[in-house]
Amino acid sequence: MEFPAELKYASTDEWVRVEGDVATVGITDYAQHELGEVVYLELPAVGNNVKKGAAFGVVESVKAVSDLNSPVSGQVIESNLPLADEPGGINESPYENGWLIKVRLADDAEINDLMDAETYKSYRS
Repeated sequence: MEFPAELKYASTDEWVRVEGDVATVGITDYAQHELGEVVYLELPAVGNNVKKGAAFGVVESVKAVSDLNSPVSGQVIESNLPLADEPGGINESPYENGWLIKVRLADDAEINDLMDAETYKSYRS
């Protein structure tokens, strides 16, 4: 399993890549592996606000239906709509093409509450 060092991780298995005041959010390699083949994805509309710890969407696999929880608060500035049409992309590329949303951060200090790669790897081992 992959645990890219440049990302931050939530205990609910979402990852965050921060670039300036924008956070890109997706689910981890661990999460997609546990879910199995992803068959459905529901993402929020651009302009919606997300709150740290609250559900922002749904992912459905052949094994389970799970809420997607936001690891940060802010406004959605982009949703990966092509991924909603081809949700299997999460399984193929969870850290690149499988990103879910981009959020303009309301409070960049929330990033400090997330785990680094080594901590997350230990958490999931």
